[in-house]
Formats: sequence, structure tokens, C-alpha cells
Amino acid sequence: MQKRAIIVFLVGLLVLLGGAAAYILTAPASTVTRLPSQAGSGTAKVGGAFELIDQSGQTRTQADFAGRHMLVYFGFTYCPDVCPTSLAIMSQGLDLLEAEAGSLEDRVVPVFVTVDPARDDVEAMAAYAEHFHPRLVALTGSDAQIAAAAKAYRVYYRKVDDPSASEYLVDHSSFIYLMGPDGTYVSHFAHNATPQEIAERLKGFLKL
Repeated sequence: MQKRAIIVFLVGLLVLLGGAAAYILTAPASTVTRLPSQAGSGTAKVGGAFELIDQSGQTRTQADFAGRHMLVYFGFTYCPDVCPTSLAIMSQGLDLLEAEAGSLEDRVVPVFVTVDPARDDVEAMAAYAEHFHPRLVALTGSDAQIAAAAKAYRVYYRKVDDPSASEYLVDHSSFIYLMGPDGTYVSHFAHNATPQEIAERLKGFLKL
């Protein structure tokens, strides 16, 4: 009887492990997400040089943000839900921390980069940015400039045509990246992070 119970347990364990392996192998990329890292270092290969245009029409590069942490999110203004939610959470998290620690204007800058430059011109980005944090820097540019920035930040994006919709959508990865004062990757927040989580983790990273 004891031998039979052991056999049943082992069979059940094998089925469970097989199911887990099948899920990992067949799950879509958006379900099993992992940031790329430097071989052996554990540091994510995220971030790098960019040259884009902000909502005031001014050219911005990574050098403009040197000395401050950046909260960086890639999305687009026609995004129906994920983008405005992520930007709102990012803004609220920063607001919560500033309510406790005072203005962080010299230490943290929130940044939104479009992955839809065809529609998100300077005027569109300026109007959109008004709905979020007052210091939000909204960046657009040419197709080549956006592609270069997305590549540096390891952001996936692809135009999706839907015959049933009046406007196309853009499928894209959805992370809020925290970059250090030297422009290197520090951490990231998933799209389902809460404002409280962002505030608490930022507090730790900034040593407030």
C-alpha cells in the first residue's frame, strides 16, 4: 500500500512538472517576460544614447538628464488603457513620495517616449503630457530616432492593424524603467505596480 502511494505521488509530480514545462514553452512572450542582462554580471542591458524632441520642440539627449534618476516609460497617446494607466501610476507614485520628502525636481524626472511617432508629434505629446505629472518630459522624434531609443532600452513595439477599429494600435512591452544619475539601469516596475510600491522603492533607491 505504501509502495503504491509513492508511485502515485511520483506520477503526479511528473505530470505537474510536465505541465509547467509545457506552459513555459508555449506561453506568449508577454506572459513570460525577462529583461536581458549582461553575461555573468546580473545587470540588465537597458539604456543608452538617444536624441529626441520634447513637447516644447526642444532636442533632448541622455546628457540632459545626467545627475538625475529617470523614470522612463515607452507607449503611445492612442493607447486605450495600459499606457495611460502606467503613466498615471508613475505620476501618482512620484506625487506620493514628494508629498513626504518634498520636491524631487533635482533628483527624479519622469519621461514618456512614444513608439508611434507617425501620430505622436510635438503637439500631440504636449496635449497628452498635461494629463500626468507636471514635470513629465514627453519625447517624440523620427522613426529612426524612436527605433534607436527603443533598441537602447530593449523595448519591443509593432504596429497592429485591426479592421474592426478606426485607428491602428501599437503592441509594445510595458515597463517603467528606473535609470540612475549616470544613465545606467537601476530597476524596473511592471505595468501592474501600484503608486505605493513605486514610492516606497524610489525612497529606498534615493536613500530618503
